Amino acid sequence: MSSALLPKPQMRRLLARRMKFHLFGAFFVSVGCAALYKFGVAEPRKRAYAEFYKNYDPMKDFEAMRAAGVFESAPPK
Repeated sequence: MSSALLPKPQMRRLLARRMKFHLFGAFFVSVGCAALYKFGVAEPRKRAYAEFYKNYDPMKDFEAMRAAGVFESAPPK
């Protein structure tokens, strides 16, 4: 009587079917996270570095550090 009321659970290929679902889900979540990191963190960081080095003068920075006495081999003038 109870077997007529409840359908039998499918036990064959259960792991394979669930694994396929979880692999596709994990793939799409990882691609989403990678895209979010690339466009949310990496690209703004690259733009910030490019903007910084566009106006950066290394000799001016060197002279400022030299005047502050940072270098032992290049004494302040």
